[in-house]
Amino acid sequence: MISTVVLTLTLSGAPAGAITPPTVNSSALVRSAPVAPPEPTEQRTLCAKPLVTGSHDISKPTAAQKMMNLPEAWRFSRGKGQKVAVIDTGVTPHPRLGRVAGGGDYVSSGTGLADCDAHGTLVAGIIAARPSSRDAFAGVAPESSLISIRQSSGAYSAKDRRSADDTDPTVGSGYGSVRTLANAVVRAVDLGATVINISEVACAPAGDRLNDASLGAAVKYAYDRDVVVVVAAGNLSQNSGCQQQNAEPTPGGTGWGSVSTVASPAWFTPYVLAVGSVDAGTGAPSGFSLHGPWVAVAAPGTDIVSLDSTRGSSKLVDAQQGRDGPVPIGGTSFATPYVAGTVALVRSRYPELSAKEVMARIVRTAHGPGTGHDTAIGYGVLDPVAALTNQIPRDTPDAAQPRAIAAPTPEAPPDHTARNVAMIGTGVCAALIAAVLAIALPHRRVTRLDPDEF
Repeated sequence: MISTVVLTLTLSGAPAGAITPPTVNSSALVRSAPVAPPEPTEQRTLCAKPLVTGSHDISKPTAAQKMMNLPEAWRFSRGKGQKVAVIDTGVTPHPRLGRVAGGGDYVSSGTGLADCDAHGTLVAGIIAARPSSRDAFAGVAPESSLISIRQSSGAYSAKDRRSADDTDPTVGSGYGSVRTLANAVVRAVDLGATVINISEVACAPAGDRLNDASLGAAVKYAYDRDVVVVVAAGNLSQNSGCQQQNAEPTPGGTGWGSVSTVASPAWFTPYVLAVGSVDAGTGAPSGFSLHGPWVAVAAPGTDIVSLDSTRGSSKLVDAQQGRDGPVPIGGTSFATPYVAGTVALVRSRYPELSAKEVMARIVRTAHGPGTGHDTAIGYGVLDPVAALTNQIPRDTPDAAQPRAIAAPTPEAPPDHTARNVAMIGTGVCAALIAAVLAIALPHRRVTRLDPDEF
């Protein structure tokens, strides 16, 4: 399984304990950072190779796409007019994508239109890939446009090794930081994005310093400027800061007191829409999905098919090459673009709604188990059709009211109204004729003809 791009942190030690939601300091916002890596970098590993395993019948929608019921959603919106910024490992242009604008590169000297990690292109495909007659795959919002900003890559690192006491977090053994992620968010807003997708997470034990003040200020900057920021909740991994699952909250608690692992920018609620993962086949919470009181909604993060990041390719892929063979694509990274794509659909259909109102519509039309807010799946599983069509009451809905995940709309039965009206009319006419004959028959004068009159 491909994990969410995880920002591992160099942290100051502090005792873990109960925490509270982070306070955003707007004065930490950086507005004029260069659109470039803050230091010289170099590529040190080969680019990732996405694969086609043949385990999916591409002539049929995957379980993830079936769960989202996209053909029904497209009756109401296809995301036209929306600009979705993908802040990730870059996006390689693909024939199935519409317009992809290069928004900048914080890893190397590119434009953002190169994906060496086979991650950002997968995310972009789930958001905006166009349908094709050759297969059943398509993105959620195929008429939206994309802005690609590369801000992390596992194939790159700084030319000069960082000092051991450097507190600027890095992306695993590769390159990209919380600081450049904050710069990328501001960049996306300034380029006119209406939706931002961040399938990246910085994790740390509760009580440790994340050094993410600039990132919190950046997502609030986006929120205040009417941009919806959709972020991954993060994946559990022994090779990252996301190692320990957060415990279930105590009854009646908010969940913050049970946090042992913090995820950023996911924890900057309400300025972001944090997305957990469910299994596409069953709808159950994915075992790898990091829980937290900041999780707002969930979407399928397994059974993923998307676009090949190899330049010049027009193929679909469903795995990457791992040490022991092909690894299926999956993770909260790929649940997140289902939500970002749906946000684009909603913003296109309801352009008058603010970012806050769009986020509320996504949350209030999700389908949960009837137990209120859940730290694994938030308020429930995303339902694009409901988000596009439901009448949202002014009063707050009962979050404990169970609602099943929306099934595909059944075919309407044939309309026999005209036939039935005709049959009823014919019957009434026949009855009237019979009645008239019955009344007139006794009074008829019968003339008998003589034989000579024949």
